[in-house]
Amino acid sequence: MLFTITAVLLKWNSDFKTYILPLENIDFFYEDTDFEIANPEQIVHWLHQISIQEKKAIIQLNIIFCSDDYLHRINMDYLKHDTLTDIITFPYQSENIEGDLFISVERIAENSQTYKTTFYLEMLRVIAHGVLHLIGYTDKNPSDKLLMTAKENEYIRMGPEMEVK
Repeated sequence: MLFTITAVLLKWNSDFKTYILPLENIDFFYEDTDFEIANPEQIVHWLHQISIQEKKAIIQLNIIFCSDDYLHRINMDYLKHDTLTDIITFPYQSENIEGDLFISVERIAENSQTYKTTFYLEMLRVIAHGVLHLIGYTDKNPSDKLLMTAKENEYIRMGPEMEVK
């Protein structure tokens, strides 16, 4: 397996910090779906750009694309919620970005029609939303939700120019 390391120099509070970011610490999985990202390397690069903006390293990020049924079972089994959702985020205990994002491909498709956007942009929004939760952002009250939506919009604008299969 080829292991690529990129050194990134970050500056904040007049201090320089160097992070070593292995590019193989983001994995994509597919459960109960035919969906597949055409160019996952571009999503990986985009996620590393988000991590740099947020001054967080990506330790391990698993993005699991799945069906509504698959995600509904997870929602019932682990959160005791009998509802459909577009994403469930399971953070590991970390100060950085580390966790699992379970994403319903069917919810993305339906939401893209509801909100009159493309499937691809809605997918970026949902991924960014999950990553922001892993960083520590919440959307439990109106002001937090407003900040989180603004961050999502900012990161969608940074997103790669690509489509999905």
